[in-house]
Amino acid sequence: MLIIANWKAYIESVEKGKKLFAAAKRLSAKHEIVLAPPAPFLGILAHGNRSKVSFIAQDISRTTGGAQTGENTAAAIREAGATYALIGHSERRAMGEDNALVAKKLQHALAQGLTPVLCIGERERDAEGQYLAFLREEIESAFASLSQKERLQVVIAYEPIWAIGKSAAESITATDLTEMVLYIRKVLADLLPGRGASRARVLYGGSVEPENARALAQGSGIDGFLVGRASVEPDSFAALVKAVTV
Repeated sequence: MLIIANWKAYIESVEKGKKLFAAAKRLSAKHEIVLAPPAPFLGILAHGNRSKVSFIAQDISRTTGGAQTGENTAAAIREAGATYALIGHSERRAMGEDNALVAKKLQHALAQGLTPVLCIGERERDAEGQYLAFLREEIESAFASLSQKERLQVVIAYEPIWAIGKSAAESITATDLTEMVLYIRKVLADLLPGRGASRARVLYGGSVEPENARALAQGSGIDGFLVGRASVEPDSFAALVKAVTV
């Protein structure tokens, strides 16, 4: 499984980051572990990395360089040691990123050889099923300007906003997740060539904890997790990874 540990802004010391990195190395034997440290720590941790653990940027700039104070371009992120980039995370969208900007960042990531992890997710569910059209629009708008080859490189991370910050018991059920993964692959079937939809990696994020990880992983069709809060303590992250290790 592909397990992405999104540290967000929880980690504010290099020493804590190094401890989590060491723990991730011990857990990487059976899963692909990818760490998303805050930008200031990315280069420090990823420099000279020869382990199985990879690194992902929490975000990339909307620009490609120049007089843009404070921006982290895709090229700079790649040079710092990342091989992946989170694009369109719900917390970035909540700060004003729209589908057009997400599509532009997706292009920047691909142009620099980064594997983009496109985050999608509805704010709430309605009885009429309009949230399904919302998800389709998020995917279609992001893919619109990409070539078929580029589309095949995109990882999808489904993170329903309504499930974020909840307890494991209040999060999405395994049955509902299975249905959503099938729907996402149905949308991808219209956008990817051949058997691309079945081969595309689809992750789940949204209150993933050691207590619910196994149930969500078994039979749902997901290829991994995008983990937030549970990834910033070595013990909880180890418990989560072990829960999905067969």
